[in-house]
Amino acid sequence: MAQTVGFIGLGIMGRPMAKNLLKAGFPLIVHSRSRGPVDDLVQAGAKAAGSPREVAAQSDVLIAMLPNSPDVELVALGKDGIIEGARSGLIFADMSTISPIVSQKVGKALATKGVRMLDAPVSGGERGAIDGALSIMVGGDTAVFDALLPIFQAMGKTITLLGPLGFGGFTKLANQIIVAVNLTALGEALTLARKAGLDRELTLKALAGGLAGSRCLDQKAANYVAGTYNPGFKVDLHFKDLGLIMESARALGVPLPATAVVQELFSALRVKGRGGLDHSGVITLLEDLAGLSA
Repeated sequence: MAQTVGFIGLGIMGRPMAKNLLKAGFPLIVHSRSRGPVDDLVQAGAKAAGSPREVAAQSDVLIAMLPNSPDVELVALGKDGIIEGARSGLIFADMSTISPIVSQKVGKALATKGVRMLDAPVSGGERGAIDGALSIMVGGDTAVFDALLPIFQAMGKTITLLGPLGFGGFTKLANQIIVAVNLTALGEALTLARKAGLDRELTLKALAGGLAGSRCLDQKAANYVAGTYNPGFKVDLHFKDLGLIMESARALGVPLPATAVVQELFSALRVKGRGGLDHSGVITLLEDLAGLSA
């Protein structure tokens, strides 16, 4: 019989990930702050729970997909949290992007209740979540990873165990450096091309065929052509990740000069009220600086 999976956090990424678990045949128990996504999953065959504690009490495996470190700490260790409902043997996979140090702290606390934890952040954006094609970066014990592999395979295509708990998070932070800098470089390049009078769609086609081509370019090309930046991954969330990156870099003694500049550009986007845009929307700030109207 398939393991019963609990899923907490049904946002832009969590909802399609949970739907893919249902499609794969896993019994699913869901909880989220917003009722709409819960109702949507219930209609698709899931069962609703009123708190993280209730989810934990009914699950063999529990997955969280939450915005930031304090959210995970609260859901895992707070009042009516996972720790209050967990049975010994529960596996907790936190697929959020949070501080690896916090992941290790939560894992240590849950271990006192017999809960085994993996940190397993993802990359691929909303499209990857919908298609079940995410890259899943995992930290934790090999035996626990092996037990969860069929569940991960329902949500992702590239699934890599990188080392102990926390190593998934450090890998995701490295990923987010590359994505943020890549999107900023794309924004600069396309702003230059636009100011020179080039057709954006043709420019993207030419760039995609050479060494400048990237997964970011492929996934965000439609945004650039339309000039609209509806969120697949919000500026606000990537700005949060950039903060985690710089915090970790300082702790490890790693200078990140390009990332620091990009962090300031994302900060400026938020000051302009654009934190809800897709992270490819960094181009709008660069266009402003170049004197280009929307």
